[in-house]
Amino acid sequence: MTEDDGTARDKVTRIQHLATLAMEGQPPEQPKFEVVAIIAGRGFKVRREDMKKLLIATRGKVFTPQNLDGLVENTGAGEFGTR
Repeated sequence: MTEDDGTARDKVTRIQHLATLAMEGQPPEQPKFEVVAIIAGRGFKVRREDMKKLLIATRGKVFTPQNLDGLVENTGAGEFGTR
């Protein structure tokens, strides 16, 4: 969650780093782990270019409070649920 664009920029940089680590030594479509972002706050609305970077780093897996209910079905998180 961020209320200013500086914090949003810092968070995007961290997520990009995680995405790089996920792909290190891996074939292009087989990351070591899935990178997902859940964002809130006006800081992300201000920095459109950073939002683009976030979407690329997470392969489109960016969630907000409005679409959080889609997290489990659209990510690997469902693998950890009980049956």
